[in-house]
Amino acid sequence: MTTTDSGVTGRYLVLLEEDQSAAGLHTMERVAGLRAASTADLSGAGAAEALGGADGLVLHELGVAVVSAARDQADALTRATAERGPLARVEAERVVHTYAVPTVEPEESREAVDESALTWGLQAVGVPASTATGAGVRVAVLDTGLARDHPDLANRTVEARSFVEGENADDGHGHGTHCVGTACGPRDPGTGPGYGVAHEAEIYAGKVLSDSGSGTDGGILSGIAWAVSNQCAVVSMSLGAATRPGDPHSRVFETVARRALRQGTLVVAAAGNESARAAGHIAPVSHPANCPSIMAVGALDVHHRVADFSCGSVDPNASVDLVGPGVDVYSSWPLPTRYRRLDGTSMATPHVAGVAALIAQQHGARAWELWARLGQSALRLPLPSTDVGSGLAQAP
Repeated sequence: MTTTDSGVTGRYLVLLEEDQSAAGLHTMERVAGLRAASTADLSGAGAAEALGGADGLVLHELGVAVVSAARDQADALTRATAERGPLARVEAERVVHTYAVPTVEPEESREAVDESALTWGLQAVGVPASTATGAGVRVAVLDTGLARDHPDLANRTVEARSFVEGENADDGHGHGTHCVGTACGPRDPGTGPGYGVAHEAEIYAGKVLSDSGSGTDGGILSGIAWAVSNQCAVVSMSLGAATRPGDPHSRVFETVARRALRQGTLVVAAAGNESARAAGHIAPVSHPANCPSIMAVGALDVHHRVADFSCGSVDPNASVDLVGPGVDVYSSWPLPTRYRRLDGTSMATPHVAGVAALIAQQHGARAWELWARLGQSALRLPLPSTDVGSGLAQAP
């Protein structure tokens, strides 16, 4: 896989009509000479290798293929979408990145909240008053992997898998371990404050971003398919690619998100860090969070102000849906560092995903019901809905 200057990889996403995976394989070979493998015929461990193979991979669970194709082959696939056949849509595959930076929050701002027991983020989303723990709920965090040797995650139910060719599921970056910690880390780590929202949830750590912090649409889609097949209630994605005002959302990701919802899995994603609000610039919600059926999460600071970097609802069909704590967020980090503070909509997203797991446990809610309960129970804020959506996510 190579990356071009335009932010695409040279591969393509091929959306298949519902329940048409086998026919889609046949049609791709017939019209473009492409032979792709299918996850229906592979063990999960072989998906990363197949994704990086000569022609590509059909994600049977979601009805989408990721293929390597020359321009004329891609054109042939696109022409086939006009027929009454199994191919519905062809899009260029994009490059995506993490959405976090080391915190620059002044030390004195931490005096606003006592973090001796729990982080300010857990307090902001109402964890102290909630009896929910996330027990029995599966949460998938699709990111840079997980430092499975972190002592705070010992004796936890953890499944980890890599969808990055040539890299295992271990976190050589740190971002994924930080996000897993916020969504599902401990409430009483023994040293420092508790920092995990759904501290008894089952962790599914999918490595879709490399140790350098970048990845592709195909890796993300593979991770979503894995999460859906494992009946995860929520998928947390602290990643994305910048968009411009007026850019359409990906119809492939939108359809995949709807198919995931029908199978009981809610996808939550970072709204993006491209804004510079102090300079008067509000950037639109990033890909893939700009899809209507993916819950887009913006970031707040400890004073409930919108973070300077947090993207907003610039386009009417690409809205911020909720916000979470995203500035000066303390969570786990690979050894020997162990803990670190970061800023980003990347940090807000696992707060919301963790709250989703608590609601899923408390009410047995899944899919659209879970989305609705997150919005209905959110703390309303005296801020524009274009910046904060329904408000600040709240534990049940």
